[in-house]
Amino acid sequence: MDEKNPSAEVRPGVFLLELVLVPVSDIDRAKAFYADQAGFTVDVDVRPAEGVRFVQLTPPGSYCSITLSEGLPQAEMPAGSLRGLHLVVADIEAARKELIGRGVDVAPVEDLGGVFYAWFADPDGNTWTLQHMPWRK
Repeated sequence: MDEKNPSAEVRPGVFLLELVLVPVSDIDRAKAFYADQAGFTVDVDVRPAEGVRFVQLTPPGSYCSITLSEGLPQAEMPAGSLRGLHLVVADIEAARKELIGRGVDVAPVEDLGGVFYAWFADPDGNTWTLQHMPWRK
């Protein structure tokens, strides 16, 4: 198993969410944001057919990746329409500081009943939040 981008065993009866499509208007700009600023690993950048492109990126340590795509009608969504994807972190202040250091505009940490959040958006306006649950190890 790759420690940076692990994968879970696919067992009978298990439904693993491993890929989320993120709607963007400019794949190169979004790829640069997610790789260079958010620190995601670029797993794949392919053009399997004329007018079709897939870029898959994975947050560090995540079992789930994102895909930026074009040319696939079944996956079309308005750019910037995805809301509230959660990145669970062990230390929200450190994670926030790291993203800010990479040029990401991250809102201050909010305590919502013992669960902590810090929101940010990609260049198209898709929103993300860092989430910290102190009891979770």
